[in-house]
Amino acid sequence: MPAAKDFKFNWNEAKKYPYYVWLATVFGLGFLPSGMPGTVSSAAACVVSIFVDVPLWAILIITLLGVYVTGKSEKFFAMKDPSFLNIDELPGMWLTLFMLPKSFIIPGFFLFRLIDILKPWPVSYFDEKVPGGWGIMLDDVAGGIMANFLLQAYNAYFHHAGWVEELIILMTGK
Repeated sequence: MPAAKDFKFNWNEAKKYPYYVWLATVFGLGFLPSGMPGTVSSAAACVVSIFVDVPLWAILIITLLGVYVTGKSEKFFAMKDPSFLNIDELPGMWLTLFMLPKSFIIPGFFLFRLIDILKPWPVSYFDEKVPGGWGIMLDDVAGGIMANFLLQAYNAYFHHAGWVEELIILMTGK
């Protein structure tokens, strides 16, 4: 398979791309010449989160849709997990911010991006061992869950708020 770094985007050819490529690239955000398609789509997810608390069912639907469209797009381009397939950042970012106050959007963005770049375990497991669309999507889902747990723990410890705090109260009776 050719490497994604060798891919040269061309708008004339892009007109012929199938619908699933456009969905997998978040309507072309992955093709922007920023060199950071994951960061761009994570930022787009943050903008959505400013206005809407994305429900868990919507995150699940986008994740399953992402599995399908990234798997097909990976085959279409004959590349393994090219960076321009960036729909995976949406559920990862939304899981990071799930059930957190809006004031956590910026720290959540930076924490999620750090986890996505460093890929600590178990994120690295999904990235390296799970093939196709499932691997593309699940490493960001795992990263989003990891970031959410860290932010929730911070929120519970410093602000005595959030679902972790509620769980502590439930378990300890205090």
